[in-house]
Amino acid sequence: MRIRLIFTLIFTILIINFSQAQKQRTDANITGHVVDSKGEHIPFASVTVKGTTIGTITDETGHYQLINLPEGELVIEADCMGCKPDEVSITIKAGESKEIKFELEEEAMDIQEVVVTGDRTGKSRDESSVIVNSLKPKIFQATHSITLDESLDFSPGLRMENNCQNCGFSQVRMNGMEGPYSQILIDSRPIFSGLAGVYGLELIPSNMIERVEVIRGGGSALYGSNAIAGTVNLILKEPKNNFYEFGVSGNSIGAANDYPNPAEDYTANFNTSVVSSDNKTGMALYGFYREKEPFDANDDGFSELASIENITVGSRLFHRFDTRNKLTIDFFHIDEDRRGGNKHDYLPHLADIAEQVTHKISTGAITYDQFFNEKDLLSVYASGQKINRDSYYGAEQSLRDYGNTENFTHTIGAQYTDHTNRGNFTVGIENSGEWLKDKKMGYPDIENADIDYTDSTLSIESRDNRTIADQTINTAGVFAQYEINWEQLQVSVGGRFDHYAIDDKSKDNSDVSGNVFSPRITLKYDAMESLQLRTSYAQGYRAPQIYDEDLHIETSGARKVIHENAPDLQQEASHSYMASLDYNRQVGNNNYINFLVEGFYTQLNDAFVNEFGDSDDEGTVVYTRKNAEEGAVVKGVNMEMNLTSSNNWEFKAGYTMQTSKYKQPHEFNKKAFFRTPDNYGYFTVDWDATEHIEISSSGNYTGIMYIPYFGPELTEPEEGELRRSNPFFDWGMKVNYKIRINGAKLQVFGGIKNILNSYQNDFDQGIERDPAYIYGPRAPRTIYFGIKVGNKL
Repeated sequence: MRIRLIFTLIFTILIINFSQAQKQRTDANITGHVVDSKGEHIPFASVTVKGTTIGTITDETGHYQLINLPEGELVIEADCMGCKPDEVSITIKAGESKEIKFELEEEAMDIQEVVVTGDRTGKSRDESSVIVNSLKPKIFQATHSITLDESLDFSPGLRMENNCQNCGFSQVRMNGMEGPYSQILIDSRPIFSGLAGVYGLELIPSNMIERVEVIRGGGSALYGSNAIAGTVNLILKEPKNNFYEFGVSGNSIGAANDYPNPAEDYTANFNTSVVSSDNKTGMALYGFYREKEPFDANDDGFSELASIENITVGSRLFHRFDTRNKLTIDFFHIDEDRRGGNKHDYLPHLADIAEQVTHKISTGAITYDQFFNEKDLLSVYASGQKINRDSYYGAEQSLRDYGNTENFTHTIGAQYTDHTNRGNFTVGIENSGEWLKDKKMGYPDIENADIDYTDSTLSIESRDNRTIADQTINTAGVFAQYEINWEQLQVSVGGRFDHYAIDDKSKDNSDVSGNVFSPRITLKYDAMESLQLRTSYAQGYRAPQIYDEDLHIETSGARKVIHENAPDLQQEASHSYMASLDYNRQVGNNNYINFLVEGFYTQLNDAFVNEFGDSDDEGTVVYTRKNAEEGAVVKGVNMEMNLTSSNNWEFKAGYTMQTSKYKQPHEFNKKAFFRTPDNYGYFTVDWDATEHIEISSSGNYTGIMYIPYFGPELTEPEEGELRRSNPFFDWGMKVNYKIRINGAKLQVFGGIKNILNSYQNDFDQGIERDPAYIYGPRAPRTIYFGIKVGNKL
């Protein structure tokens, strides 16, 4: 009913605006060009009319045009990455054409870039009440990040990890907390489900992403459940001008004779967009193909990295009915097959161990934006994601371990932001829902059949399909935030009220519901022009629903691990405190320095922990999620430094020191969170050596951590052992050569990841191995080459 109402509202608005859009064109036009302080033209700079949805970007020569503009006084703004925005006020009449030239001053730190995640509104980064870190295509290219997960290591407080040798189950940890503590958003909408999250961030190709915005700290006040550690917001590609790009690459995993069987990884991708001459209608298309072989590090016949085949296609369309509104439609579809274990050329049930999943993920969204004056904005939106997953998690030629999971998530809502002279007020309503059904597929019961192979009328009993989970979740929420400015001080107060209802149809008397209020208060003080101080307090929560790890099964020849919730599991709550010092300064001529120190402290009440069960006759072990006594505390410091020089080089680095502990001992009689190093960090260096040559270097450091081990090396594997890892340093280099071919640009690149081959060397072996005993960098030394062609490289 709610979905029908929201689509009816959107449809009504569209009809009204379509009729209004039939007004006669004004033929009021502005043309011009954008240059830097040296007088050189800036290609692909953004030029917009403030308070409207009208905008374009300059072409390859730095020129632009805006046609059929509204009459009257307009404010035209120009901006580009690495420059300070500039604006000009102009009065224009129907039938009149004017020229505006913009000269932008360099600002390599991008401290005034527009971000949307911090307060659910677009504003400059230095005006945001919370720290927002952005990952952009430049990082993707410098680190050769084929998929999104490969780039997240290069943001403070974030660390990606692989949790399974068989299938590559991965997660992002933020400020030391596991993946389910972070909310993954797509264009600010929480439709990335727990099922998608099992392998999710490795499913998303980087070429479909415009940028990634990362916020550390409690975000439940604006984004609801699971945003305890923070949020990762994926902003999809936006059509801005006529543009095309195509690229291919080849990667050799475990190259240079380090391993007996290197694995090949091939990718191809394209991006293109077309925009009408009046900039009212545009469409972007993107596509991605990947074929990756399984990688076996210790030559035991079992993969450490799964094989992957991924095909992704997607599109974004927009239309402006008039100058103050915009309709945007998004769609993308992902087909992915992955397989780990051994005997990859056989059917899964003919292997000794196989974990195989096939995903079909379709995601769509529609958003309508309406300005009511220069800044006040109403957004009405609806998003949905449908997943169909076929799976096999089994060993010893078992037929009983085929499964199918169907999942649908949706978010519908509306948000209004009212800007005043002293600040702004944001209010919204949102309804999110998820339906998930997981079942084991029926199979012929050959094991217990009395088979007479001479009998041509042989009849074998079959096992029927069996439902494992059938869960419906619905969360209705309202949120509001008020921000007020007093000269150097900015105060923001907000909160969100959610009512969630979880109906588990596969279990009796297991329905759960609750009401949660999540407040947040932030303060930002501009101590000096170059120094900002921020502090915040926020509450968050996690409802007792099915999480991503519940939908992944660790399999070996000796045991199988599944996850479930305790019957009396209560929601988990958090109290998060943060304080930061953000220093930005220009040193000399066009040399910039940025230094950030951020402290965090999070108290987790009724924290979720696992309790190991005993193995049954079939070797199945149940990990039961329950509430920890007295909770847990996560605390530490994130540091970030950015240096940019006029000599065409840029250096970025981040480092995290933290501890994550329960207040009472739990697994292995320890308080510490496992798989969580107390120290980790990264760096990137980019140098434009010549007009045609770019050189990049990047590295990741992973400190010592504790890893549980349940494998055949132990006398009693079911009891397990806690092991201590070594530190790792993953260092890479890349060289990129650019040339112009007529109207196009060509890039040829090559490089090495993990040059020092800092990689785990004690993988478990054989059919009874512990597949969860995997840690450190996610790939060994890898050599890669590639080529790109386009008009915007």
